[in-house]
Amino acid sequence: MQISDQSFLISDVPSLSDLRKKIIPYREQEKLHNRWLKERLDTIMPKVLEESGLDMWIVAFSEYNEDPLYRTLLPKHFFTARRTMILVFVMDNDELKKLALTRPHIGIDDYYQQEWINQKGSNWAIPEDYPYPPETQMECLRRIVQQYDPKTIGLNYSDNFAFGDGLSYSLANQIISALGDEYSSRIVSAEYAAVKWLETRSDSELAAYNGIMQIQHTMIAEAFSSKVITPGVTTNADVKYWMMQSLIDMGLEPWFDFECTIIRRDTGWVEDEDVIMPGDCLRCDVGFRYLDLCTDTQEMAYVLKSGETDAPDYLKAALAKVNRFQDIVISYFRPGSTGNEILAASRAQAVSEGLKPSLYSHPIGFHGHAAGPTIGLVDAQNGVPVNGDYTVSDHTCYSLELNVTVDIPEWNISAIWGFESDIALCDGKIDFLSGRQTQYHLIK
Repeated sequence: MQISDQSFLISDVPSLSDLRKKIIPYREQEKLHNRWLKERLDTIMPKVLEESGLDMWIVAFSEYNEDPLYRTLLPKHFFTARRTMILVFVMDNDELKKLALTRPHIGIDDYYQQEWINQKGSNWAIPEDYPYPPETQMECLRRIVQQYDPKTIGLNYSDNFAFGDGLSYSLANQIISALGDEYSSRIVSAEYAAVKWLETRSDSELAAYNGIMQIQHTMIAEAFSSKVITPGVTTNADVKYWMMQSLIDMGLEPWFDFECTIIRRDTGWVEDEDVIMPGDCLRCDVGFRYLDLCTDTQEMAYVLKSGETDAPDYLKAALAKVNRFQDIVISYFRPGSTGNEILAASRAQAVSEGLKPSLYSHPIGFHGHAAGPTIGLVDAQNGVPVNGDYTVSDHTCYSLELNVTVDIPEWNISAIWGFESDIALCDGKIDFLSGRQTQYHLIK
């Protein structure tokens, strides 16, 4: 399945006003989310259980104290959990059973088989032929565990992955007590199941990511243009808040505080608010969530001086070094490699080619800094314990975040030049989602 292998060309981008019309209404987003949920449960969840070695996976959470996975396992109308919810995934021979222990009639029957029917103390009507006596939620859970008799039972606790550590202390104690000594001795961490579920993208999600990233590229292209910036008047903070407000006005959700930084001759980075002037470079860091998928992107612009029609060659040479480092990194992105292996190999080759590289890439998907292997950190360029040893898998997405320190004698500075481009690893091949930046945005 090919995503995109085209370089991002500014002239190819439609206007932001055109793309506003393509944001689908909330009702359609809900239908899409729910269709994707069924697809993910049917195609991804069985592989998650198999690859993580779990016979049964219990995911439990309470209202306003939800597990990081909860929105990815439920229909879109669940803004919060309903009371305490328990979802159970178990392989019965070769069939995945998706069981729900919740109060009835909450809108999950199309996705899960309701198990907690005869709730002790409830006024809900019970079918006359229901075979079990009234039971508490934990009594129901014990019955299910006894019925399937799993050898390994996964719970969401982890010392290593926050995404696999969503089970509260009190719920864990209740579950362990309910299962008793025989079954609680079979409990193991479900950390790898949690990470695998979150990081794996379905075919539908991969196909949609290209269009989502086009929105991101278009917003940046418009922000880094004379439509928004008047040199000598507009500040970098003006640009930052224009980008955030534009996305909010489109019904999209920024997932972190945006940045817009000036890089200036004789000065270097100017992070505080300042007026943008001719001859400046700009760098943004922006990301939003749409259709439950996040973007995370950094791009650069140059403000033309009077008489200029393009950025100076020495600045284009700096940008080309970043593109070269991107090429080096993606050459080591292959299923089965660890984050630390990619980090070490990429930096070693870049240094051998005379670059001064720094690599700090991360998975992206349901979350901005998402589940999966860590590929360097800003302050950890020699490897990241545990998370960096997690292996890269196919059908996953990443923010290729990196920089190269460049010496620019014409500006009397040594400065960090960097990009962040979202990529997909699909069928063993890396694709830039909606392309990548290979030339500066030019501001007149």
